[in-house]
Amino acid sequence: MTSIAAPVRRRKILLLPYLLSLPALLVCIGILIPFVTAVYYSMLRYRLNLPYLKGFIWFGNYKEFLTDSEFWNTVRVSLEYTALTVGSELLLGLVIALLLQKQSRFNNMASILLLLPLMTAPALASLMWKLMTNPNFGVLSYLVQLMGVHNFQWASSPNSALFTVVLVDVWVYTPFIMILLLAGLRSLPTQPFEAAALDGVPRRFVFFRITLPMLTPYIITAALFRLLDAIQQFDIIYPMTQGGPGDTLLVFQVRAYLEFYQYTNVGKSAALLMILWAITYALSNVFIKQWLKLRERARGLA
Repeated sequence: MTSIAAPVRRRKILLLPYLLSLPALLVCIGILIPFVTAVYYSMLRYRLNLPYLKGFIWFGNYKEFLTDSEFWNTVRVSLEYTALTVGSELLLGLVIALLLQKQSRFNNMASILLLLPLMTAPALASLMWKLMTNPNFGVLSYLVQLMGVHNFQWASSPNSALFTVVLVDVWVYTPFIMILLLAGLRSLPTQPFEAAALDGVPRRFVFFRITLPMLTPYIITAALFRLLDAIQQFDIIYPMTQGGPGDTLLVFQVRAYLEFYQYTNVGKSAALLMILWAITYALSNVFIKQWLKLRERARGLA
């Protein structure tokens, strides 16, 4: 009996790693299927209203973008939006995290209350801000008029549309940055700060030479998460402006959506999404490499 049970137990031990990795494999397959489908459609000339013209043009859609001024406008707007939102949220999130660093009943309650915008769906938040910035009855338009600024157009003007959607994004996602950096600040070792306090080191020196270098891995992690989301933004921009006025806010996701549903150009829509994936992949690689370098330096390996 023992001689039979031993091979069965050995077989179970050998199969265990494969069974444990099965959920990850299923998730990977679920990701690869739409990815491969998008690659396939990006190489087609395929419009839903002209299905009989469907055929392979390989990299034809990508080549068209190289000479398309609207495409380069989409790249510029997407990168501008990403830089403004991520930069503003990192700065505000760091300031708020520093103010709430000390654990107290008030700080804990304030950190919970500041998370409320993050619990609001971005599409609902954009619609709420659209009402608040309405020039006829919006409360924000009324407050701006009290400060002497009349007929401010908010998202309906090309000059202020980017500012408006960035403002909404900052309101929604700054709490995400804040909570990550707050967790990082509260997890830092106390010995360097106690030694600096005993030596009478100025606060500015402590922040730039001790706090900021130790917090940098958390900042890079928070920035990476927000960058991956901001460059793919859709659910704030589209409900507020549909990419307008004109092409002012025609970011990648919005343009891909319009190419598919408005112009029925499946091939171009898929190609846009593949270019967005390539940009996202390149930027995430840069951030991850920097994070790994910082981790090695912290371990004394670099």
